[in-house]
Amino acid sequence: EEITAHSSNVSSLVLGKSSGRLLVTGGDDCRVNIWSVNKPNCIMSLTGHTTPIESLQINTSEELIVAGSQSGSIRVWDLGAAKILRTLLGHKANICSLDFHPFGSFVASGSLDTNIKLWDVRRKGCVFRYKGHTEAVRCLRFSPDGKWLASAADDHTVKLWDLAAGKIMFEFTGHTGPVNIVEFHPNEYLLASGSSDRTVRFWDLEKFQVVSCIEEKANPVRCVLFNPDGCCLYGGFQDSLRVYGWEPERCFDVVLVNWGKVADLSICNSQLIGVAFAQNTVSSFVVDLSRVTKSDSVPHGLVRDDEPLVPPTPTGSSLRRIYDRPLTSCSKPQSRVKHNSESERRSPSSEDDRDEKESKAEIQNPEDYKEIFQPKNAICRTPPRNNEPFPAPPEDEPVAAKDAAKPSQAADVQTPLPPQELVRTVWPRPPIASSTPLSRAEPSVIPAARNEPIGLKASDFLPAVKNQSQTELVDEEAMSQIRKGHETMCVVLTSRHKNLDTVRAVWSTGDIKARNSVDSAVAINDLSVVVDLLNIVNQKASLWKLDLCTIILPQIEKLLQSKYESYVQTGCTSLKLILQRFLPLITDILAAPPSVGVDISREERLHKCKLCYKQLKNISNIVKSKSGLSGRHGSAFRELHLLMAVLE
Repeated sequence: EEITAHSSNVSSLVLGKSSGRLLVTGGDDCRVNIWSVNKPNCIMSLTGHTTPIESLQINTSEELIVAGSQSGSIRVWDLGAAKILRTLLGHKANICSLDFHPFGSFVASGSLDTNIKLWDVRRKGCVFRYKGHTEAVRCLRFSPDGKWLASAADDHTVKLWDLAAGKIMFEFTGHTGPVNIVEFHPNEYLLASGSSDRTVRFWDLEKFQVVSCIEEKANPVRCVLFNPDGCCLYGGFQDSLRVYGWEPERCFDVVLVNWGKVADLSICNSQLIGVAFAQNTVSSFVVDLSRVTKSDSVPHGLVRDDEPLVPPTPTGSSLRRIYDRPLTSCSKPQSRVKHNSESERRSPSSEDDRDEKESKAEIQNPEDYKEIFQPKNAICRTPPRNNEPFPAPPEDEPVAAKDAAKPSQAADVQTPLPPQELVRTVWPRPPIASSTPLSRAEPSVIPAARNEPIGLKASDFLPAVKNQSQTELVDEEAMSQIRKGHETMCVVLTSRHKNLDTVRAVWSTGDIKARNSVDSAVAINDLSVVVDLLNIVNQKASLWKLDLCTIILPQIEKLLQSKYESYVQTGCTSLKLILQRFLPLITDILAAPPSVGVDISREERLHKCKLCYKQLKNISNIVKSKSGLSGRHGSAFRELHLLMAVLE
């Protein structure tokens, strides 16, 4: 199918990977248009950018869209609410690549200014900036477990970043041209990269070495996609779809598809959907994967008839244990993450507000919009309707590769072992929230914002009415009933006020730690006092010291397990502040070699770091167990789990 997508040239497009039906296009007319692949009418048009769209991405649930423009601005839209969610400013040149984190509310962006930035969509701020590339960053991909970020750039390199440590894990070199494609294997520690030098390389992410290299003589690959079960890699070329294996390198099948500038691939219902663009039109193509060879029979193209195949590595020799690999197997980090200054992190609120007011979502096809997006916000007890596959194309003769083996010669070719026998370490998956009730009963969470006391009703304080017709009560009788619990409540509030006065008196005499104000708050053994104190301390980061962390961390462990939402929020805020300011210091001190001689101050600092590390390890188990929760709490715990990944 072919549609006219924009009034001017199409500059970027992307397919939704979950459904395979959602198509998003960006054009030189500064608009972002949303389509259903099997329908010719535009569903929604998003405006707000003032320069042409350079890059697009859809999140896993297909609820958010992020678009980057030539000016360096990034906008995030909520499709269900049909409105702009965030405007992110910070890059100084074109946005060349974008990707959503698979689990958290984070977006990675790569730019012509050679910088990579990690954004927190909820707080519309830049979390980290990664520097290391010397030319434009053309492609970004998060690993399936969300711990790594792969980047490909015009400087002929692919870099693998450790998000928790904020540094380069390894730099892959070998391409002789700009690298514009990078893709993680869905299950194994394997990375594929494509370059304008007409090669596709496969990299082992445990041994940090090239597994194989596929070289095509005709055209460079434009996009790649692993099969969902990881058995093969699909490569989209200007005139064909090629199916590759990598141990050893071979071409399983070639399908002639004259799609031109193919930009993205997706798989749904055993069909591969590809989209391409030319000027202001977008074309979609469908390939029936049931008629495509995805495993060894007679390899095509890359294996010559007169050359016997080298048997792949025997089963078991490819076992890789990512967590046990020696430290020497990884190259020395070449650059550390650079934390942005406060002014760089904070977007100008007035400018953001103006941009968000100017940005809008125009629903041009209400019926399709309600059908596609609205059901996501409603609770329905009936199973969701599965997408019907596209009509199958007519049967035709299979297309042979250019170097396909002849029948008489193919009999002499040794058949290699099936690639399924090669075992790799699989990506660990974080816990996913499920609607199935858990076996253990979680305490009910008491919300922070409420209009009435929890567990108290006015009827509990009033005498029972014997006669239903007698609805009026004498004032004296009603007041006497209400006063029954008044004295008890006054005692509780007076005690809390006295405790806070004690802490304030100690604080006002000098330094917060030196004068033991925090110790006094903890000694009172009242979490409400600790919460009130932390709400003040969290607003001034300069008050935090390493010895203060040793006192606060045990209290944070209690707050994270509290049934009160406000307590959990305060605990998460304090823990995030400690992780950002002190975790790199703690890990560096613990990893440092022992000093020569006696250094009392260093020994004290080492003791505090060991104590903090032990407490953080205990808290990390709580954070990990709660990272599968839904809603605001789940997002906060998943963010903390990402920051604490270095402890695992």
